[in-house]
Amino acid sequence: MTTGPVEYIVVAFPGNEFSGRIAPELIALVDSGTIKILDLTFIGKDADGNVLSFEIDELASLSDYAGLDADVGGLISPEDIAYAAAGLEPDMSAALLLWEDVWATPFAEAVRESGGVLLEGARISHEIIEAALSDLPLAV
Repeated sequence: MTTGPVEYIVVAFPGNEFSGRIAPELIALVDSGTIKILDLTFIGKDADGNVLSFEIDELASLSDYAGLDADVGGLISPEDIAYAAAGLEPDMSAALLLWEDVWATPFAEAVRESGGVLLEGARISHEIIEAALSDLPLAV
């Protein structure tokens, strides 16, 4: 089985202001075949700094994610949760998401079959790319 590039993100929600707004967009990405969810864990810190983690089916407040077609589970370790939680302040929550870029699988396979080896890759933050793009001169 060929696997496309795999990515992870930790998205924090200060003040535990977490809504289900991202669920429909995530479901749409999966349903369109753009990505495949490999694991998804929700992490929180209470007012005392205690770390809690939950899977989709463990909290009623995560019911927006019930329609997510995903192979959720088994890849995010307790060490991963601790790493993500280290960046959280008390009364803050986060989603730790691991996915495969299904859309890039043919390209990744071609790179591998041609003997290519990925030396480096990174995600450029929205703030950095927006600033760089706004500094470009207007096209004529």
